[in-house]
Amino acid sequence: MSKRIALAADHAGFDEKEKIKATLTEMGVDFVDLGTTSTDSVDYPDFALKVGRAVAEGEVDQGLLVCGSGTGMAIAANKVHGVRAAVAWSPEIARLAREHNDANVLSLPARFLNDEQAKDIVKAWFDADFEGGRHERRVEKITDLEKNDAA
Repeated sequence: MSKRIALAADHAGFDEKEKIKATLTEMGVDFVDLGTTSTDSVDYPDFALKVGRAVAEGEVDQGLLVCGSGTGMAIAANKVHGVRAAVAWSPEIARLAREHNDANVLSLPARFLNDEQAKDIVKAWFDADFEGGRHERRVEKITDLEKNDAA
């Protein structure tokens, strides 16, 4: 696998992020860790922004975020033009987010997953590709919404 990703977590997702690194290495996914570096309290938007910008600017192929619910990180990352972040709590949701929505950032809810579930979700995410076809039109509409909103 020749993907390069940006990885980040807040304090609630730090421990799971550290465990996910082993899964990524095992899968041959090259990653850059953008923080946080401990379980000390931090503000999740700061880390979602770092990953979102890395994805949007083409520094990496995809992003992976981890916070308590997954939701805060996804909301913050989705504020970056060009990011389509999805919260996934099962392998099927992760797979569908890639295949149907061309999501380029995965956000995991650390407080609601055990280590094995997180590993399975990450594997499903990286095993899936955007299907295009009928989904392409819908993803293009998302891009159009971003352009119109910026005008």
